[in-house]
Amino acid sequence: MEGTSKAAVAEFVATFALVFVGAGAVILNANGQLDLTGVALAHGLVLAIMVSITMHISGGMVNPAVAVSLWVTGKVSTPRAGALIVAQLAGAITGAFLLKFLVPAELFDSGNGGIPALGDGVTIGKGILIEAVTTFFLVFAVFGTVVDDRGPFSKTAGLTIGLVIAFDIMAFGPYTGAAMNPARWLGPALATTDWADWYVWIVGPIAGGIIAGVLYWTVFLKDKEPATP
Repeated sequence: MEGTSKAAVAEFVATFALVFVGAGAVILNANGQLDLTGVALAHGLVLAIMVSITMHISGGMVNPAVAVSLWVTGKVSTPRAGALIVAQLAGAITGAFLLKFLVPAELFDSGNGGIPALGDGVTIGKGILIEAVTTFFLVFAVFGTVVDDRGPFSKTAGLTIGLVIAFDIMAFGPYTGAAMNPARWLGPALATTDWADWYVWIVGPIAGGIIAGVLYWTVFLKDKEPATP
């Protein structure tokens, strides 16, 4: 694992890629040029690649909810977690504004910048719960592959984590966007100045991530010696 400054650069680049590609795919979907499966694959593939590239540098977190879950379970120090979260948010904001600059304005606006949104009939409470459950699956996968190196999937953690993102979006994308990541929401929110229901994509992912991290650590790793991301 590299020092915090190098890790922060890695997290910036990885989160930039996630938002740039993920929000770009949502914009295409809103304009009838990509279906839900395409959106899910775009998010899953870019995350799989970015996690694989950055895992040995920063732990391949690419998500403040993951960083918080690792911090809560004592796997990442407070200064390092804070620095990586700042880098993730900066990467997300940069990705969203570059997308706004590059995509034709009418397409960007009709897709609302690729920001996650609640579907018709989905209440705020249900939205928070959906984001919490989908993020639970994501962070559970992170702990089962990156943190716990005893299983057979530790070497393919990027693919495993990317597939979790893909199946979460396929199942729940129409309801909340299945962002599972406060940074994935924040970048497009700033680029579009759309703050509607903002707590859905902050409270849900962070709560779900903490629950998953604490559960995995307490039940499966309490007396073990896991790899530290």
